[in-house]
Amino acid sequence: MLLMTSEEKSNEWDSIWQEYSKSLGNWKTVFEQIQNATNDMQTKFNEVWEKASKESSVDTMKLFGENWQKSLSDAGMKSFKEFGEAWQKSLNETNASTFKQFAENWQKSLNSSGMEHMKAYGEMMKTFAETWNNMWPKLK
Repeated sequence: MLLMTSEEKSNEWDSIWQEYSKSLGNWKTVFEQIQNATNDMQTKFNEVWEKASKESSVDTMKLFGENWQKSLSDAGMKSFKEFGEAWQKSLNETNASTFKQFAENWQKSLNSSGMEHMKAYGEMMKTFAETWNNMWPKLK
């Protein structure tokens, strides 16, 4: 049985610490990139949402919400019961500020904690973009 000298033990700890510190730095960099990308995406989403709620009829917004919910269901995202309930509530009040409040509350709840929320948020935003593109295709 070989015994390590205290210098070898110290070098081993230093090596592990350096590896850990490097991993922590990498994690921090990626986390900050995700935060920045999320903030940018939310800003753009809010711009689109505000424009849609001001320039679209309540019926169009209702159809958009139905299409978005269907696309979420089709993507296997059945965990968004609260999303559907909040959406229905906003339709009952039918004004631009209610739609804006819905979007803000929904984004806050999805971004509150955990990787699952982050993944779910990404899926919601992806289906938002797909639904938006299907309803308001680019003019040629």
